[in-house]
Amino acid sequence: MAKWGEGDPRWIVEQRADATNVNNWHWTERDASNWSTEKLKGLFLEVRVENEEGACEVTEVSKLDGEASINNRKGKLIFFYEWNIKLSWTGTSKSGVKYKGHVEIPNLSDENDVDEVEISISLAKDEPDTNLMVLMKQEGMKKIRNAMSTYISTLKTEFTQGMILPTVNGEQTEPAPQLAAKAEENKTTASTVTAAPESKPIGVKIPTCKISLKDIFLTSPEELYRVFTTQELVQAFTHAPAIIEADKGGKFHLLDGSVSGKFIDLVPEKQIVMKWRFKSWPSGHFATVTLNFTDKGGETEVRLEGKGIPSSEEERTKQGWQRYYFEGIKQTFGYGARLF
Repeated sequence: MAKWGEGDPRWIVEQRADATNVNNWHWTERDASNWSTEKLKGLFLEVRVENEEGACEVTEVSKLDGEASINNRKGKLIFFYEWNIKLSWTGTSKSGVKYKGHVEIPNLSDENDVDEVEISISLAKDEPDTNLMVLMKQEGMKKIRNAMSTYISTLKTEFTQGMILPTVNGEQTEPAPQLAAKAEENKTTASTVTAAPESKPIGVKIPTCKISLKDIFLTSPEELYRVFTTQELVQAFTHAPAIIEADKGGKFHLLDGSVSGKFIDLVPEKQIVMKWRFKSWPSGHFATVTLNFTDKGGETEVRLEGKGIPSSEEERTKQGWQRYYFEGIKQTFGYGARLF
């Protein structure tokens, strides 16, 4: 342990008259069970699918037993959740005949990826066979998995607020390289995340270079892809407003417009290609940044390739991506902490 007045400032509680757990550096826990119960009910009751045979929808959450909590230990968030769930569904054929059935999810937990969670869909006792079972087992099951995935993602954002603070000893942390250079300017302009035009002429020629980075995240490619392409999740790990239009040609603005660009190509769980720039770069100049996701069995390897980076910005850009994207994601969502 560091001596009083020395070492890591997060460890020094003696200096505070109120003995505040500075930056939640010590073990803290937040119960998310009640919130999870309401969230899961709402998500499951929105499940509805339809085709030429008719429509199916979840009509009741008949069983929802379990618990959820978030623990913070030395700046790392650890998520625990375990649920035993039973749903009721109703199918209505095009002719108006109704069928009833059940959905059982015996173990939705942090130990399994969403794709590995067992889902059993059946007809109620004495109900005759119907083609709506095929609809429910195919499209309905996809919607149910999506509902579970949304629950996990929102659990990791709505309940992480305040558990890891973006400050050190009450002072704002060091701003991202280049990302905060225009902070004062942004305060005096309209509060928008759209990058303002600059006076430099478009098309100025500058020397450029390539960069490459590689990192490992303790999560699935599906979850990590969602973090990079979901507005609420981006805002969570950057601790700032963002606009994310996660479609081909869609634009993005991060950190009050200090970072901006557009998506060139999106392959879910596999690849993101984007035009990307710092606001301080010459007007109209964008780098091409490609993120490739590789499933490593319980882990995801991310390879970043950047082309067209201004040569003078090579190290700052690499450090910015490593620290404020990769490390920010790991710290916020716990994807860098391995439990044994």
